[in-house]
Amino acid sequence: MTSQPSPLRADARRNRERILEAAVRAFSEKGADVPIDTIAKAAGVGSATLYRHFPTREALIEAAYRNELARVCDSAAKLLARFPADRAMRRWMDDFIDYLAAKQGMADALRAAVASGADPFAQSIDKLSTAIGTLLDAGADAGLLRPDIDPLDLGFSLAGISLITSVPAQRERAGRLLDLLLDGLRYGAQSPAQGPAQGPAR
Repeated sequence: MTSQPSPLRADARRNRERILEAAVRAFSEKGADVPIDTIAKAAGVGSATLYRHFPTREALIEAAYRNELARVCDSAAKLLARFPADRAMRRWMDDFIDYLAAKQGMADALRAAVASGADPFAQSIDKLSTAIGTLLDAGADAGLLRPDIDPLDLGFSLAGISLITSVPAQRERAGRLLDLLLDGLRYGAQSPAQGPAQGPAR
């Protein structure tokens, strides 16, 4: 029987989170070759602590990317607990755009990790599709979003919008495009009480 790894202590979890946050910033701003000591210093930990969590640069790159992926995917259920489904979807779109921007910033580091044999993208599509599907299903059930959207179609649409965010000055434009996309998701929403909508639901 395979033993399960022991859960991290609270202080170790905090160190790990700080390291991953610092790694995303460093790899995004300085590329794949940023010194590991620089990341440790930015996280407020010693290099030995960083290496206890992530024994190689590739392990750190992979974990940093997966942590960002988990953060954006997990936010779907949290947003649905706080907001109506259409508003939760709009807020999640912003989270997703920011996630894609971080991924673009880490592109060199991710390519280096893949070249070394790591697979940071394993299960990415499935996890994102599940998160988007959760939001779409909640919206359709509430009569706030149309019920005929493929989660991957929406994911690729968001990825297209994210391309303009490589220019920081275009982030406001991206927000307007997200508003238009949400209008499309609302169009034809079917209220459980009123039947099919005859036009765009505003």
